[in-house]
Amino acid sequence: MKLVKGKIFVKFFFVLSFLSGSVYAQTKEVYTKKPNIIWILSEDISTDLACYGMPVVKTPNLDKMAKDGIRFTNAFTTSPVCSPSRSAIITGMYQTSIGAHNHRSHRDDGYTLPEPIKPITEYLREAGYFTVNVKTAAPSVNTPLKTDFNFIPKTTVFDGTDWSQRKAGQPFFAQLTIDETHRGKAWKTTVQEFQPQINPEKVVMPPYYPNHPIARADWATYLESLQLMDSFVGKIFKRLHDEGISENTLVIFSGDNGRCHARDKQFLYDGGLHIPLIMRWTNELKPGQTNTDLISAIDVSATILRVAGITPPTYMDGQIMLGPEAKKREFIIGARDRMDETVDKMRAVRDKKYKYIKNYMPERPYMQANNYKETQYPMWNLLKDLNAQGKLTPAQALFVAPSKPAEELYDIENDPYELNNLAASPQYQKTITNMRGILDNWIKKTGDKGQYPEEKIWLPKKG
Repeated sequence: MKLVKGKIFVKFFFVLSFLSGSVYAQTKEVYTKKPNIIWILSEDISTDLACYGMPVVKTPNLDKMAKDGIRFTNAFTTSPVCSPSRSAIITGMYQTSIGAHNHRSHRDDGYTLPEPIKPITEYLREAGYFTVNVKTAAPSVNTPLKTDFNFIPKTTVFDGTDWSQRKAGQPFFAQLTIDETHRGKAWKTTVQEFQPQINPEKVVMPPYYPNHPIARADWATYLESLQLMDSFVGKIFKRLHDEGISENTLVIFSGDNGRCHARDKQFLYDGGLHIPLIMRWTNELKPGQTNTDLISAIDVSATILRVAGITPPTYMDGQIMLGPEAKKREFIIGARDRMDETVDKMRAVRDKKYKYIKNYMPERPYMQANNYKETQYPMWNLLKDLNAQGKLTPAQALFVAPSKPAEELYDIENDPYELNNLAASPQYQKTITNMRGILDNWIKKTGDKGQYPEEKIWLPKKG
């Protein structure tokens, strides 16, 4: 790669000017080193950080990352649960396009990705990158080697567990998971080992949650986990600084799917799909930006390839999201299929104004039997108990209905919590007809494999 001051003569023309759209490339010496790339995935979170306006919670490190880079306000995952979402992220493909749409399917049946699709790490490796699934992101920050793919990789997805294992001067791509924000053991650890800082009486919850001590305590624990996660992000940035690689490293922070609460994770409302997305790349990304474009998580995957000097393959569903090659989305798609032992199928189309949800099994309630939710979600059982007592508000009672509407349409701008279904309103028929057409075209174009019944259903082991 040959770069000279003021001009860039090679396919890696984007190294300084690609993402920033600034005059940086014309005013400073241009370096030839390929950037390192780190993608931090925090499990099960929505945009509940201080820099996104959430009261009470304190996330100073992510707030600073947003000030130093770009904060995206309309980023969405393609699925509201980890294994389909992560399968999409690692390939840049909708999970429905590659047969990875049913939660934790294909774990032991030998299913592989259809040709020519492969994980983005293979393209990065071919371009000279050392690929890492990080085990210890920083001192005292131990991260699980989570992949959770709904397919069996044909080759090794990652080269190592730490970027220190690479050759001298070799660029690296690192993915790491922070699981302290995942409901279950991690949340219990947050409460048991760290002094709680958030008063449950002061939290602000969505109106579809009951104003009840159990609900408030559960929400406060979630926010506590965000604060702990934020402290880990700060330690990761310190490691990059101490190793002298901070300036040549693009750091990406996002959720893998929405927050782990009733009506959110595993459902297609914004609580399940809307994720934080922040990028920082010192000197290359103009600081203090807020981007309101519609972004799908698979677009991050495609953009990572482009930053590394790789043209994304033509088959990829994800698209470059920044720089002169960026393509703006008019809508994003979300898909939910079987989750654990609970069989259901939903699809969503969302633009900046409206959200359309098609429920293919409307006869089944939202709150179908599900062992995970019934044993891990305090609010899940609380909603059922309060409903039996007639103590839910109309907004809270929507989720415990015995069946679902076949279609849902929400005016996101005026109804951000998606409570007023406009699908049957005469004045919105043009809108809903348009969104039906978008969904039908997407199903045909991407070959949505949710059209076909699952041959074998994977069930979680008991005990």
